[in-house]
Amino acid sequence: MSNKRGFASDNNSGVHPRLLQALQLANTGHTIGYGDDEYTSAAESLIKQHFGEKAHSFFVYNGTAANVLSLKALTNSFNSIICAETAHINVYECGAPEKFTGSKMLSVATNDGKLTPALIKKHLHGFGFEHHSQPKVVSITQTTEMGTVYTLQELKELTDFVHKQGMLVHMDGARLSNAAPI
Repeated sequence: MSNKRGFASDNNSGVHPRLLQALQLANTGHTIGYGDDEYTSAAESLIKQHFGEKAHSFFVYNGTAANVLSLKALTNSFNSIICAETAHINVYECGAPEKFTGSKMLSVATNDGKLTPALIKKHLHGFGFEHHSQPKVVSITQTTEMGTVYTLQELKELTDFVHKQGMLVHMDGARLSNAAPI
C-alpha cells in the first residue's frame, strides 16, 4: 500500500473521521427525502452565509454529475470546452462531459496542470464560423490533478482574460478543500 498522495479522484481516500461521525449522527430515525429535510436546509443556509443570499445549491450524486450538469448549463452542442490535458473532465470521467454536453473538449498541455491566458490563446479562434466549434468555457481544477494550486492572482488574471473573450469559467472543485486555507 502506497503512502503517496494522489489527486486523481477524491474517491481514492477514506472519509475524514469527522465526516463519518456526522453521517453516523444523521443515520437515525426517518426524514423526508429529496431536499426537504433539515440537513439540506442547514447546508443551504451555510452556503448562503458564506457566499451570499443569491447563492443557490444544487446537490448531486457525485463529481461527474456536478461537472456534466454545470457544463451542460453553460454550453450548447456547438461549443467547445478548454481544459488542461490532465483535467479530470478530460481524463477520468469516461467521456461523460462530451457525451452529455455535446461539446468538444480542447485539451492544453501544461507543465503543472494550471492553465494561463497564454496557454489557451491557441484555441481562441473560429468564433462565429459555423463550421468550427465555438470556444465557450475554460474549465480549471482547484487543486489541480498535478497537486498544484492556483493563487488568487492567477485566478483573477485567468478569469478576467476569459471573460474579456466573452467566455465563461468552470471550476471543478473536487479537491477544493485541499486548496482552502486551514
